[in-house]
Amino acid sequence: MKKTNKRFALAGLSTAALLLLSGCVQTHKVDGILVPTDAAKNGFTYTWLVRPMSSFVDLFANNMHLGYGLAIILVTLIIRLLILPLGLNQAYKSTYMQEKMAYLQPVLAPLNERLKNATTPEEKMAAQQALMQAQKDNGINMFSSMGCLPMLIQWPFFIALYNAAMYTPGIMGSTFMGINLAKPSIILTIISGVLYFLQTLISTIGMTEEQKKTSKTMLFMSPAMIVIFSFMVPAAAGLYWAAGGLIIVIQQIIITFIMKPSMKKKIDAEFKANPPKVMDAPRDVTPSSVQENFKAITSQPNETERKNAGKQGGRNSGKQNR
Repeated sequence: MKKTNKRFALAGLSTAALLLLSGCVQTHKVDGILVPTDAAKNGFTYTWLVRPMSSFVDLFANNMHLGYGLAIILVTLIIRLLILPLGLNQAYKSTYMQEKMAYLQPVLAPLNERLKNATTPEEKMAAQQALMQAQKDNGINMFSSMGCLPMLIQWPFFIALYNAAMYTPGIMGSTFMGINLAKPSIILTIISGVLYFLQTLISTIGMTEEQKKTSKTMLFMSPAMIVIFSFMVPAAAGLYWAAGGLIIVIQQIIITFIMKPSMKKKIDAEFKANPPKVMDAPRDVTPSSVQENFKAITSQPNETERKNAGKQGGRNSGKQNR
């Protein structure tokens, strides 16, 4: 039930985020085409976000004679690349905590099992406290990776880009590689869906089986939302999603193949120097495989013990084996 609720919450959040992009500027139809109302043109969002971004699009489309389709792609890539460091920074924090949690599964699994099997409120509270203490003692703080500032900084750019692609004068009467930018494009919808699916697929590389299970929802939900939304809007907005999806894939490649390997080495070094701290958990609810994995981790001597072992004939090593 909890997993189902989380999935519905995630779907709702994704839908709200997409609707936010489209709902920031009030529109009405003129000759069958959506255009901003006079009130919207004088509003804060259009004046300070959309209009400057539209001018940026016009710079490439008209001043450089590249056309609106290519202009949307170039502007999207430029803005996305500029804010890429923010996205990578946030992704680094989040991924670092995820990798640390995965490393500590032999320590946390018994406590999670104890929490799962608790039958009274007192047992649940004790198990929760033990789990939180174990996370704290081992440097786990998921809230530190959920900072809102990077996302808040990025959203104005996304809002401006999306609405500029939708409502820049001249775009709705243009084509790009034979695609009418005023109408939905199945080609751009498919490209966007494939790119976002590829991004979520790459993100599962190197995950544990448990992590992959919890990521299956995102594997299909995120691309599905993009496909549905892209199919409902003019191709100009679909072009924005497709170009942005390319940067999303590049960002995920950096995270998966560059960041994660270095993180794992760093985490491995951290816990070898300071072995994981263990909270009390009943042995009868601890899977044998977890016990074996935990023993393999905690039996590794830390740096101080290795030095003392060399000086005192391995006395600390003997203690560890006991």
